[in-house]
Amino acid sequence: MKLNDYKAVFTVAGLTGVLLCAFPSLAMIFQMPTGETFSELWILGPDHMAEGYPFNVKSDEPYRVFLGVSNHMRVLSHYVAYVKFRNQREPLPNSTAATPSPLPPLYEYHVTLQDGESCEEPLTFSFSNVTWSENQCLVRALVVNGVIFTVDKSASWDADETGCYYQLFIELWIYDVGAEVLRFDNRFVSLRLNMTSSP
Repeated sequence: MKLNDYKAVFTVAGLTGVLLCAFPSLAMIFQMPTGETFSELWILGPDHMAEGYPFNVKSDEPYRVFLGVSNHMRVLSHYVAYVKFRNQREPLPNSTAATPSPLPPLYEYHVTLQDGESCEEPLTFSFSNVTWSENQCLVRALVVNGVIFTVDKSASWDADETGCYYQLFIELWIYDVGAEVLRFDNRFVSLRLNMTSSP
């Protein structure tokens, strides 16, 4: 090898070494491309498994599930999970339009998570003052984690599916730091519930 060849090898090796040493500092200055940012929302059954969810429900009987939230937003994030209740005629959130259900929230979970953190909270619910009249079921009150809410929701008897169906659903909202508002994160989970006493 000639002297000029050695110079070229040492120059390339030296520049590579400088870049490798400077990379951590450069990463702090330049925003490197990152993967997709997202949040997760889920419901697990009473044994922390994706099974055993309540379906056929009765008045004055407690039911328990677990609500989970996970942060993959690359920043500290504050979430609010709104618990809502509907009969079969009322609207769910619209995933295509990314809009929440217009129904009012009954109960709220607030949680702040670092990137990569998750949490699960118990969600216990029961129904009270349930009455039947002809082909209608009326649920007057819903108890969520010990708090009583007047709901006054009626559902018609579905002869094909033999039941009166309701849904308990949870919407995930995230605090938008730039706009200083909570916004719907276009995520929701639900439990379809059949009030089992027949008319």
